[in-house]
Amino acid sequence: MPRSDRLKEVRASETPEGEATVSEASEAAVAPEAEAPPTRAPRTRRPRVAAAEVSAAEAAPRPRRAPRPRPAQEEAPAEPPPTVKRVPRLLEQYRSRVKGALQEEFGYRNVMQVPRLEKVVLNIGLGETKTNPKAMESATRDLALISAQKPIITRARRSIAGFKLREGEPIGTAVTLRGNRMYEFMDRLLNAALPRIRDFRGVSRTAFDGRGNYSLGIREQVIFPEIDYGQIDRIRPLQVSIVTTASTDREAMRLLELLGMPFTRDGVGGGSRS
Repeated sequence: MPRSDRLKEVRASETPEGEATVSEASEAAVAPEAEAPPTRAPRTRRPRVAAAEVSAAEAAPRPRRAPRPRPAQEEAPAEPPPTVKRVPRLLEQYRSRVKGALQEEFGYRNVMQVPRLEKVVLNIGLGETKTNPKAMESATRDLALISAQKPIITRARRSIAGFKLREGEPIGTAVTLRGNRMYEFMDRLLNAALPRIRDFRGVSRTAFDGRGNYSLGIREQVIFPEIDYGQIDRIRPLQVSIVTTASTDREAMRLLELLGMPFTRDGVGGGSRS
């Protein structure tokens, strides 16, 4: 028997039962891939870090991130300081002295019954608008300087043949003052304008309408310091109507007297041109 055959027999006799021989293992390896079960790829584990390395990493300072640039914000405009409203001097005088004196003199039970100024109406009548087209512009400018408020143009309500007047035609200019502007105008009228009239002896006491309202006629508008004599085209009269909340002329007269209205003693006003 050849030597190779004897070695095969010895190896076959030494293998225990149930174990595959070399020839069977070779045959199983030669089997097709379809019959072999799928094999999974071995998992790769992360290498463990030593405790000393971890503590050293924690102890090391972490680099700080650079701050993000903030978007440029527009600077809000600075708020203007609050304006303090100045109370007119004549209004302070009414509140401090005139109001209490009237309540004590007439015995008003309620403070709202005390008469006060309601409004002041300034009016310039113009009958020359047909012959002088610039008269309306000049009168409006003068009235705006005197009152510190823009006036309006008054127009005819109806046609009058005797005056050659048609409905809607401009016949003058007027302005109505209330509140602080009214008191400021009255202060200038009583303390600056009327004293400039030459030979002034006071205003009439009989110019009331019976309902507590007073009308004052001024011959020249140049008595007001706001008017420049060199810039006017002509002298024009001016009417001032003072409307109060008084129910009688006696109460209205006392109110104007306490405010500083220079009434005459004999009841008839006087004064010449300034």
